[in-house]
Amino acid sequence: MSAIKNIFRINHTRKIFLLKVGVGVCITILVSSSGYYAYKYFSEEKTEVAVYQTPEEKDVYVRFVMEVYDSISKNYWAKVGDEDMAKLFQLSVQKATNQATLPELITNNREGVSKMISASASSISGTSSKRQMMVDIINVAMYNLEPVGRNGLYSEKQEVALRQNVSNINKEKDLYEDLGVEKGAPVEVVEKAYKEKEVVLAKSTNPEAIEELKKITYARKVLTDENNKKLYDESQIEPTISGKIFGSTLYLSISKISPTTLREFGTIIEKANATSQLDSMIIDLRGNIGGALDFLQVFLGAFIGDKQFAFDLFHQDEYQVQRTTIPKFEPLSRYKDMVILTDSMTQSTAELTAAVFKRMKLAIVVGETTRGWGTIENTYPIKTQMDEGEKFSLFLVNSLTLRDDNIPIEGRGVTPDIDIQKVSFKNELREMIRNGSLLKTVEERIKSAPLR
Repeated sequence: MSAIKNIFRINHTRKIFLLKVGVGVCITILVSSSGYYAYKYFSEEKTEVAVYQTPEEKDVYVRFVMEVYDSISKNYWAKVGDEDMAKLFQLSVQKATNQATLPELITNNREGVSKMISASASSISGTSSKRQMMVDIINVAMYNLEPVGRNGLYSEKQEVALRQNVSNINKEKDLYEDLGVEKGAPVEVVEKAYKEKEVVLAKSTNPEAIEELKKITYARKVLTDENNKKLYDESQIEPTISGKIFGSTLYLSISKISPTTLREFGTIIEKANATSQLDSMIIDLRGNIGGALDFLQVFLGAFIGDKQFAFDLFHQDEYQVQRTTIPKFEPLSRYKDMVILTDSMTQSTAELTAAVFKRMKLAIVVGETTRGWGTIENTYPIKTQMDEGEKFSLFLVNSLTLRDDNIPIEGRGVTPDIDIQKVSFKNELREMIRNGSLLKTVEERIKSAPLR
């Protein structure tokens, strides 16, 4: 099946942003599901009569698909006209129903799509088969939204799993179980269990034993730290930041961005206050898969203050200004020199963080060009239920993030100030980083994996 082709360009002054949507590639969206049918009340009869945009939407299966159609039109990051939306759903019906030819589309607009979906639903008997057809049509359409494969139709269970992942909660893993102790076991019990297992595993060269040793070492690290243990015991949330001091440099490795990342950051900064000589900082974002976008508005605010410009988001031909949301955190004032480390697996909010700190000259970005995952996604409920008790939501891209030169991050990534893949990178490090401790630590850390 052909996809829907989207080609966009944006210049450095942001005066040009061309989006062409034609037969051939994909698109993406967000939805706030504000109700795709309305009710008209007749007070004298005390009854309510549903009023739909098209007669076909009296059928719950058609209504389900058309609610998704409306959500795309309203919330997708790029404006998509009726003709292109109609073509997307026509191709999706053909693919989902394995038709040799395109289904009839009487008019290239919402009304035409509604009639086409109604005809498809009428061609199949049985509620289960109809339901599956509608799900298949939407799945095909969602897959073929740009960026390809990044959008989807989620069941209620899948959405819960997604939100747990964003919150850094892994129900499949139990750190206490890894050590063979009861949940909530005190630190001394954790330490004892670790030592007993470590003695045995450390003697083995078996790959499985080596992996097991890594697992229990991590469990011990989390469960013997007062703050991390408390978080894990309360919500089963694992830490996202590791901190270490090298000379006068505070090194922070942020593995992902979760709802607790800022809290962890604040705790580490407070503890670092006891070390008087600190004057520089490294934020290691290598391998960071990103997380909630509002993290950056708070994180940046801690460095530059409240209500300051943070970044723009691009949504349907508009640049939406995002501002910082907290006052400056004074303990950060001592860190006069900063470096952010990136690699090809730094993505999403982590990429945008690097771009923002680079643009504002708050930090020197060192490493590799980031992954280029520059979209903002969210989940949005579908109100129409084809089966009672069965709920779906859409996982959609609604905005694009921009790098320091105002070009979309998507598909391009954020280029570092100093690219370590260049032969001359060591000389560039010495030219741009004047702080001796910071320079030494950067040179040492870029040779190894992030500290976790």
